[in-house]
Amino acid sequence: MNDLHAAFAAPAREALPRLTPAERRLVEAELLEMASRGPGTGRILDGLREVAARVPERLYADSAEVLLRMHEIAGSGNLQSNLSSLALVRACFAHGLVDDGGAGADRAGEGPAELVVGRGHIAPAFYAEHYVRGTLPFAPLATLHQGGLTGVVHRDLGFRTTMRYSLGVGVAQAVSLAWELARGGSDRKVVCLAGDGELHEGAAFEALRFAHDAGLTNLLLVVDANGKGIEPLAKPLNTGYLAAYLGTLAEVDGCDDGAVETALGELLARPGPAALVCRTRKGDHSFKPAGAAPPAPGRPVSFASTAGRMLGAHRERTGRELAVFTPDMAARFGLGGHVPYTNTGLAETLTVGMTLSLPDHVTKVVATDAMYYMDSLSMLTEATTSVRNLLVLAGRSWGAWGGAHNATNLLGLLLHTRVYEPVTAAEFQACLDRLARDPATAHVVSMIDAAFEPPARDCSADIDGGVWLTPPGDGPDAADATVVTFGYAGVLVEAANRDVGLPHLHCAALTPRLDPAALDVLTRSRRILSVEYNGAGSGFGERLRARHLLPVEVHAVRRDIATRVHRNQLPLHGMSPGPLRERLARLLENREGSGHAPAYA
Repeated sequence: MNDLHAAFAAPAREALPRLTPAERRLVEAELLEMASRGPGTGRILDGLREVAARVPERLYADSAEVLLRMHEIAGSGNLQSNLSSLALVRACFAHGLVDDGGAGADRAGEGPAELVVGRGHIAPAFYAEHYVRGTLPFAPLATLHQGGLTGVVHRDLGFRTTMRYSLGVGVAQAVSLAWELARGGSDRKVVCLAGDGELHEGAAFEALRFAHDAGLTNLLLVVDANGKGIEPLAKPLNTGYLAAYLGTLAEVDGCDDGAVETALGELLARPGPAALVCRTRKGDHSFKPAGAAPPAPGRPVSFASTAGRMLGAHRERTGRELAVFTPDMAARFGLGGHVPYTNTGLAETLTVGMTLSLPDHVTKVVATDAMYYMDSLSMLTEATTSVRNLLVLAGRSWGAWGGAHNATNLLGLLLHTRVYEPVTAAEFQACLDRLARDPATAHVVSMIDAAFEPPARDCSADIDGGVWLTPPGDGPDAADATVVTFGYAGVLVEAANRDVGLPHLHCAALTPRLDPAALDVLTRSRRILSVEYNGAGSGFGERLRARHLLPVEVHAVRRDIATRVHRNQLPLHGMSPGPLRERLARLLENREGSGHAPAYA
């Protein structure tokens, strides 16, 4: 099997039932072509272009229609963000800023300018335009978010850069490239596609200020100004500061393909820096399939979306004053209607900064994202060392797995910080009560976006300890093998362990302080398996092993993020019930051996 077939065949075949008959026939023909190829030595994008050339049939001629089908097949994504920027994307193709001939990033320097796509979520718009121009087959389009195509820009798929954390970093990437070109004596332009939401971020402000102060004359900033980030922006885009930093500023109807193409061409031909503001329109941030029914009563919803209700219950129960700040994520945490909040508009550094001078007695809540707060670590360090009663709600999406990206473990290394991952309302309230008792310690509460049934028991009685979801039996050999979990992993293991019966200790704290009875069971265990939903260096199992010198084997994710939906994420990393059940059974049968060195799965 070649790399191309390995990357796209399985997710494309999984999508077949959601395709039209014509789409299904075409995808099957394209997959046959992929399978016939020998081992690939070039980029994935080059191989896809060859398949498109060998199977040239096009089902759609309008990239907007292609975008809709991509999101309908995936059932998720940011359709409206892509449609908002589609005229900009088409203009980039029209002016040769996008390579659609086969060499992509290898042809850097050959087009009229360099293109940096800072608006990272609009990668599907480029895929759709590639398709209608005949340079991508349809099969990969059916794999968006399912393990094939990523929803954000990536070097492997024809973009100059790869987005990993906050989107505002794209402006910094463009300024970095413009500076390097200028330093080498080149007047070659750098075009950066950005959104008015991401320009709220501190990195974008700093980058534009530097471009001005450094006298860069080769930066062309193209802004999709739709008046929305995730939620509506508090104020329209401030064109004054763009004009002050970049000099020339042009505005155009961003929904008019011809107007955008003409304006972009004029600014490319004109010497000096400039900003092109494209006035566009955007609907809902997240795609909702047509006719999708609302959640049935009693059906689990995303745990993160219950945060507002739980905060409201805490305020009513304790009478404590809350000051809640969020960088455009109120809907994600269900804040509306439950607690007053302030939307800082995707400015995550400022979101944390807003807590710095509030009175000590106020509970300061920062509701942000596992990726976004990576950009605000310096401010978080300031806050954790100087702010009392600080609660950070760290959203954890299905895309946030392992690797250097694992900010949950990273935050546990900051001064005066405790990290928790509650999986019940009672555990969440216990975290808030603990903060009231220990206001000098910042409490980071990891909030899982997944919907799940809570475990039979929880750690609310001892939020720093653990609770036996499956108790150990009696006798000296009763706990010869034990499984210990952190947060959401406890839910996954509880389901997998029902037929295995391994003693299972669930913890809500990243660094648990276990009572003597639990430690006695673990000390007598010759084999301990730590299962972590998001593992990385200095993670839960490694801390458990180092603190108590226990023979812990770690079953966790040891790679960088994989952008795919939750149902596909779990089996990819051995976290779905079947693979977990097999892993627990092997431990019970002593197939893994023993010892004090951690083994990573």
